[in-house]
Amino acid sequence: MIARYIFRRAAIAFLASLAVLASVVWVTQTLRQLDLVTSKGQALGMFLSITLLAVPFLALLITPFAIVIATIVTLSNLSADSEMIAMHASGTSRGFILRPILILGVAVGLFSAFLALWAAPTGLQAVRVALTQVQVDMVATIIKPGRFIEMEPGLTFHIRNRNSSGDIEGLVLDDQRDPERGFTYLAKEGQIAQAIGRTLLVMKDGTIQRSNKKDHSLSIVRFDTYAFDLTTLTPAGVAPVFRPSERSTYDLMTMPPDENSSEMNSGRIRAELADRFSQPLYPLAFALVVFLFLGEPRTNRQSRATSVIGAVLTVAAIRLGGFGASTMAIHSPLGAALMFALPIASIVIAGGVILSDARIGLPRPIAAVIDAFSDLLTRLAARASATGTA
Repeated sequence: MIARYIFRRAAIAFLASLAVLASVVWVTQTLRQLDLVTSKGQALGMFLSITLLAVPFLALLITPFAIVIATIVTLSNLSADSEMIAMHASGTSRGFILRPILILGVAVGLFSAFLALWAAPTGLQAVRVALTQVQVDMVATIIKPGRFIEMEPGLTFHIRNRNSSGDIEGLVLDDQRDPERGFTYLAKEGQIAQAIGRTLLVMKDGTIQRSNKKDHSLSIVRFDTYAFDLTTLTPAGVAPVFRPSERSTYDLMTMPPDENSSEMNSGRIRAELADRFSQPLYPLAFALVVFLFLGEPRTNRQSRATSVIGAVLTVAAIRLGGFGASTMAIHSPLGAALMFALPIASIVIAGGVILSDARIGLPRPIAAVIDAFSDLLTRLAARASATGTA
């Protein structure tokens, strides 16, 4: 029951932390892609699909930090409520309290493996394909609302507006390419459609003005729906060029020699593969490191600020070391080995210290300064609360 209780609290804290961090990071990435709607005129659906496809990659980056927050919150609350001291007094071992944290670390590691090996690269690959389609979208890149655009000699295009769904409003198309006849198309609405391998401009509720250039006669035909062929004006399809992070794990492991010829390209693929297979190790390593600092029962009189800061600094050092090793792996296989060595060494060392029941913390001078600062903040908060109540 106790293990299940701790696991439930830690799991809820992890999911909440993951949701909050993912939302913040997603919003920042969304703001970076706003030009798809503002300058390139893409539909809101395309904009949302591109930003949502990157969510697995963003989740992969923040998952290790989410478990750090969840473990700190869970152990701090257990200590603040004196539950950890009660467990210790009743004979509950430190290893028993560690077990649910360990299970959560393994479960989050498996989730990270799913993201790193399949979901993240698949999402990034879909984003690259979508962005490539946006770049060759003739209407999005050439036709601008309120401007007369000559798409080729004798063919002029004008639209009043393009709404959030990508539909065209207020359309004028003047086609004077034929030396004998001219055509002017006016339509209230229009949209670009793909059919039978052709790109069509489907106009709705409009007229066609046909003029004879020899006798200057004019005829007008009204239509409900009319399709104008844009195939010859649309750029040929461009195959997307995928980065190593956007290729599937299978593709990276079976890369043909001709695509993996340069030393730099080989190094990037090596670093990407090492990063994907080492990512699942970090959640377990971080959970053990945090437990190493905060898993010891303490009374409410004993400040936990030094332990929290020590855990955060250690986790940050490990992750920064991983980023440095990833950069080194591009140029040397030693970097790829370090990418695995850092989290594995963290797991082994933290697990060994926990099993030995040794206590760990920051050096006493640093701990004394942090405790004094923490006590000062506590007194200021209590004084502000008392003033507000009065």
